[in-house]
Amino acid sequence: MATQVKKTTAEVFARLGLKARNPGVFTGEWFGQGAPIEKRSPIDGSVLGTVTTASSGDYDRAAGAAQRAFRTWRDVPAPKRGEVVRRFGEALRVHQRDLGRLVTLETGKILAEGVGEVQEMIDICDFATGLARQLHGLTIASERPGHRLMEQWHPLGVTGIISAFNFPVAVWAWNSALAAVCGDTTLWKPSEKTPLTALACVKLAERVCRECGADPAVFSLVTGDGANVGERMAADPRVPLVSATGSTRMGRRVGEVVARRFGRSLLELGGNNAVIVTHSADLNLAVRGILFGAVGTAGQRCTTTRRLIVHESVKTKLLAALLEGYRQVRIGNPLDPDTLMGPLIDVATVENFLNAVAEARQHGGQVRCGGKRLTGAAYANGLYVTPCIIEAENAWGVVQHETFAPILYVMTYRTLDEAIALVNGVPQGLSSAIFTNDLREAETFLAARGSDCGLANVNLGTSGAEIGGAFGGEKETGGGRESGSDAWKAYMRRQTATINFSKELPLAQGIAFGRGGAK
Repeated sequence: MATQVKKTTAEVFARLGLKARNPGVFTGEWFGQGAPIEKRSPIDGSVLGTVTTASSGDYDRAAGAAQRAFRTWRDVPAPKRGEVVRRFGEALRVHQRDLGRLVTLETGKILAEGVGEVQEMIDICDFATGLARQLHGLTIASERPGHRLMEQWHPLGVTGIISAFNFPVAVWAWNSALAAVCGDTTLWKPSEKTPLTALACVKLAERVCRECGADPAVFSLVTGDGANVGERMAADPRVPLVSATGSTRMGRRVGEVVARRFGRSLLELGGNNAVIVTHSADLNLAVRGILFGAVGTAGQRCTTTRRLIVHESVKTKLLAALLEGYRQVRIGNPLDPDTLMGPLIDVATVENFLNAVAEARQHGGQVRCGGKRLTGAAYANGLYVTPCIIEAENAWGVVQHETFAPILYVMTYRTLDEAIALVNGVPQGLSSAIFTNDLREAETFLAARGSDCGLANVNLGTSGAEIGGAFGGEKETGGGRESGSDAWKAYMRRQTATINFSKELPLAQGIAFGRGGAK
């Protein structure tokens, strides 16, 4: 394993322009005077490289550069901005496998998911390129003769992007591709757990900008921790929009700080996602959807399936099939194409996993499989665990809380209303799903009295959203929307304009204001 990690690291570093030591701030040039981050791979604990973080002065320099770049970028016609994003998408196509392997090295997610995440970046670049010719407003009927009333959209400014480790490149692309075609510049704070993928992305963007004659500071980067960079960005009036992905605790802090200065925040926070399996469901389909949803990315997705709500008549059969599926999950080196689950990101996450299993046991939960840390030479860094299924109750505190690890809580129901109440009976509201062959059940689940989540699926799992739809959730998930549909509007400012092409000056609402005074 160690030999493969070392060889892969050398190959992708050479192709993506990374070195053993790297400056972590970019504004058209690379620098960084803060403390270094030594990034170790969760695969085997080996050092991948170091990244120098931003000092407080570095942050100010980067924010200023992004603001100056905005003043020029906003005047570039949107289709021309779209061409830069299109060219970036082409660069990603060329480097897809190498960047995907770097994602795997840095996060521990399996290679298919690492490469798939880069495909998601390519997809959003394609979407944004088309969007660049569709940033449309409205013409509205005016009540006054000889007047035109219209609504238009303008670039907003610098978009601050705070991303999480589990999707270290896709979430940045969702934000940066849309922000760029909308005329905004971006200032990216990546997770300290995944700095190298951020550097690789910005290096590609830098090259494309230079080739297109655009200011590379359109895609600025500031690597650092929450106190040095995240807090400063949230409080910075030069950053009118902060898009933050991460924990509910982090999002609550960002939202409060940004709101105090009347800025905008776009929050993508925790999920506690449930799947309902009804008595009419195709169980083979359900098992496949649940297995990927619960085990994919080692349970470290915001859309991970964390709760299974199954009709009591099919529980025994479904659970038996799931247990068989879990037994076949190969855990190990995520660079191996046969591996289905790699390591957790760090020791703290492993401890959270083990503590949650122990707490569920204390409540009376029955552990049906997994829930242990793997030992042995292949797992010497202590970050590999066995995915866990626990029979539990929805009201338990450990179930109400999102544990970012592969734990699936199972509970039963009798009526659909009861099942929907269980889906909605948590503080989070991101993703949800139902497996059913009953049209009435499906439509009820999607109706106003159904799932209260931002994502609701029928006959597929909670993970794997397409970029064409707006992504986000309600309640403690933060209410933000990224990616497709009309999510682009978050990155622009709306302006209502009225044009008088008559020779009169009628007032709205028929108000008369003349020589005789107000009437």
